[in-house]
Amino acid sequence: MSAPDELVRAVEATLFASEEPMTPAEISAHLGDADVNHALDVLQKHYETRGIRLVERGKRWFFQTAPDLAHLLRREKEQVRRLSRAATEVLAIIAYHEPVTRGEIESIRGVQTSAGTLDVLMEAGWVRMGPRREVPGRPLTYLTTPDFLVHFGLESRRDLPGIDDLRAAGLLDPVDEAMEALDFDGEGEAEAEDQDEHVASDFDNTETAGE
Repeated sequence: MSAPDELVRAVEATLFASEEPMTPAEISAHLGDADVNHALDVLQKHYETRGIRLVERGKRWFFQTAPDLAHLLRREKEQVRRLSRAATEVLAIIAYHEPVTRGEIESIRGVQTSAGTLDVLMEAGWVRMGPRREVPGRPLTYLTTPDFLVHFGLESRRDLPGIDDLRAAGLLDPVDEAMEALDFDGEGEAEAEDQDEHVASDFDNTETAGE
């Protein structure tokens, strides 16, 4: 990137100094409503072979370490609390069906969903409350967040793997085996969701240094 213009340099400095990913509109507002789209393209191409990359996730832009160099920056790795099976299922349902109500989640899973399970996902920053559904009772809906996309390396929900992709990767069992594995007798689910109730307030969504 030889002789970059002032807007490109300004966008670069803004993103470098920002503690959070920024949308083009936020960058533009910070720089006096300038059109920053071309500058973002220029910077992304400039950094695509360097030690850091400019990436877009969920329509937000930020710098991150090049994937092949991330191991050089790791000094410590904190133990991340794993999601229970119940929380994993609820997160998947929200991602694939959002906006979705708690009742709809329970209908898909076939079991009652603990409030603690949703609290865990919101504490992790991957799920947020959406608008109320305009039906009797006006139940809340739930949506995934931009942090969900960032954490799982997705540009948008269109990048979520399809059923065929999951099956090809060995992540789906045949239907009969899957139903047996789930073992929805209520006991296992109750135990898992009781655990979610206990960890909802202190779920630690850690991130690997340098990523």
